[in-house]
Amino acid sequence: MTKRLYLMRHGQTRFNEQKKIQGWCDSPLTALGIRQAQAARRWFEENGISFDHAYCSTSERCSDTLELITSQPYTRLKGLKEMFYGQLEGESERLSCNDPKACETYYLQFGGESSNTTRDRMVKTLTEIMNQEGHQSVLAVSHGGACFNFLRAVQAPTEELKKEFGNCCIFVYTYQEGRFALDQVVRPVP
Repeated sequence: MTKRLYLMRHGQTRFNEQKKIQGWCDSPLTALGIRQAQAARRWFEENGISFDHAYCSTSERCSDTLELITSQPYTRLKGLKEMFYGQLEGESERLSCNDPKACETYYLQFGGESSNTTRDRMVKTLTEIMNQEGHQSVLAVSHGGACFNFLRAVQAPTEELKKEFGNCCIFVYTYQEGRFALDQVVRPVP
């Protein structure tokens, strides 16, 4: 039987609004971020989608987003955290690396992690989640970089990257026989 994973990015935060690098550091959702999460909730409701399990990163921006989408119990997992940017955490996004290939090593010089480490962590965590019994329809709230790195483990991310991974973007994956496949990407409008 085919399982479904709804992997989504958290709503807009204060640091997103201020164009600051936000990995393991955290900042609160903005009013727009709250509206984005509410728009995602409406999309799930309008499409009759419910979840048998829900997970999120240990970052408050993810748990706050998840709580705006569903009132069901959920589990916070470190494996769903954003990439760690080291000394660049909280700094201007102008210092970011926007080349996916260069990101594999760029943040190491600042004490951060490789994008491959983030990719492998996300694949391991999401595979463990989906392999559990009774996990047919799962919501997992994570981060832009983490979602991108997971996608590049599943397929070439270039086409979706061109369309941007906005806040509360929902990646709908099927999971069957140990393999993920991207079914669609939903970008709810608040």
